[in-house]
Amino acid sequence: MTENTGEIESIAGPVVRVRGLPGLRMYEVVRVGRDGLVGEVIEVAEDEATVQVYEETSGIAPGEPVVATGDALSVELGPGLLGAIFDGIQRPLPKLREMSGDFITRGLSVPALDRSKKWEFTPSVQVGRKVVPGDILGEVPETGIITSKILVPLGVEGEVVEIVSPGEYTIVEPICRIRGSDGDVHEVTMLQRTPVRTGRPFKERVPLDTPLITGQRVIDTFMPQAKGGTGAIPGGFGTGKTVTLHQFAKWADAQVVVYVGCGERGNEMTEALEEWPELKDPITGKPLMERTVLIANTSNMPVAAREASIYVAVTIAEYFRDQGFDVALMADSTSRWAEALREISGRLGQLPSEEGYPAYLGSRLAQFYERGGRVRTLGSDNRVGSVTICGAVSPPGGDFSEPVTQATLRIVKVFWALDKDLAARRFFPAINTLTSYSLYHGILEKWHREHLGDDWPDLVREAMAILQKDQELREIVQLVGPDALPESERAVLEAARMIKEDFLTQSALHEIDTYCPIRKTYRMLRIIIQFSRKMFEAVKMGASVRRILEFSVLDNIARMKIAPWDSFEDTMDKIEEKMDLEFQRLLKELSEFDAVLPTPGP
Repeated sequence: MTENTGEIESIAGPVVRVRGLPGLRMYEVVRVGRDGLVGEVIEVAEDEATVQVYEETSGIAPGEPVVATGDALSVELGPGLLGAIFDGIQRPLPKLREMSGDFITRGLSVPALDRSKKWEFTPSVQVGRKVVPGDILGEVPETGIITSKILVPLGVEGEVVEIVSPGEYTIVEPICRIRGSDGDVHEVTMLQRTPVRTGRPFKERVPLDTPLITGQRVIDTFMPQAKGGTGAIPGGFGTGKTVTLHQFAKWADAQVVVYVGCGERGNEMTEALEEWPELKDPITGKPLMERTVLIANTSNMPVAAREASIYVAVTIAEYFRDQGFDVALMADSTSRWAEALREISGRLGQLPSEEGYPAYLGSRLAQFYERGGRVRTLGSDNRVGSVTICGAVSPPGGDFSEPVTQATLRIVKVFWALDKDLAARRFFPAINTLTSYSLYHGILEKWHREHLGDDWPDLVREAMAILQKDQELREIVQLVGPDALPESERAVLEAARMIKEDFLTQSALHEIDTYCPIRKTYRMLRIIIQFSRKMFEAVKMGASVRRILEFSVLDNIARMKIAPWDSFEDTMDKIEEKMDLEFQRLLKELSEFDAVLPTPGP
């Protein structure tokens, strides 16, 4: 054996014990067996090490060689990421299929980014300029939506002694030469490599005072997410976790989306791969895939690669954050990732914690979620970028008390609880507004007041109060029926029905209702709350709820959600005028009726 070659001692599924490589370091990448399977060192002893292998290990045997590479698990960063589809260790899936067909050959080593494609590079610095890590050297129009920025890599600082002229270059051609203070000259290319286990550095964190508009009314209203925030969406089978995350990825106002399918069913990723290239960005009109990176590591792929896929995804997200973009990372699902941790931990013989998960489950989840945030990036131009992390959780049987859900709730600031009873009634998104919450309401209130209206917080609080009162009345209705309630409480039930059916329900399959601009969300909520206020006032004056339900404007309110994006303001204005007119007519009827009533005698 050579200095950097050892041999397999034992094999237990994806866990391989290696001897003969005393110089191995934690998280170093090795090549295992004659096929050269990709593995990562997760435990080190004097002359032995334990490796988790990111490919199927069937067929390899003790005694086969293990080669140390000397590198940590890293990702390739540069032009060509957007619109790409990778596996859990950043191998391009289209290229893998081209080389091996539908069943991927083990041990294939494929560069993540194309070395031969030329990109149009426009420099933004001149010879003689002093630069530091994070400074922008130039720009590349990567897609029709995103213009990527080429940054000075970490560890490089000094004076620009050469910069290429505008033109087409590959990612491996030098585009700049920088002389450091020690006199050494560093060649910079558009391709960078970054280890995935540690976060990319930044200057400082900044307040999370801007919402991430998702286009989903229930979320943008009652459980808003901040750009740079963290959120979790737990729910049992069939409650809509994947569809909701798909909606986030399609319509959230992040400039770049990184979607990682971590251990979920392959047909769900197939749906995304087939549908997303056909979808248009509502802002630019360009295909959504032009701002999206997909990482597919489905349940039929090697279990150990699930852990790597999460870190690969968040490192790619940080790369775009450092360019000054707002990035949304969707992880579906962290439960499958935790199951991979549990399997590896069990094969290592580690003492299990609750439900067999390792004792470090909570800290690993925290290490992942804490890489989200809104930050001031490295460089001299004061850029601000963000990574918003939204993770699905798949608790067995929908039990939110299980370890992964509980550990996640201790970390994230937004909790979207999917309700199996709502899903059974075909109420989608099946998010329970009374058990879900967001801790960003207070810090986002200023933005909502400035961009929507000063009455936004009052509208939200009033709507939530109606829903809470409705929940209390539902228990009474089940016992005595709705006819036994006084008119004032029947009005509450009707107001809650309008909020739930005309506002909260939203079809992911409707071409218009699939996405709701935040301004339209505001106008819809304002109309429903105005109607509720007028209804409560009319009932106090003696009107019956039955008479109010005859208003023709109710049909218009029910159709607000399908008002086109570009003309909804006119539609909402007409609904408000019609609503005012019909309530004025009702109040006139009440006053005329009171006028003809006989005056009671002495």
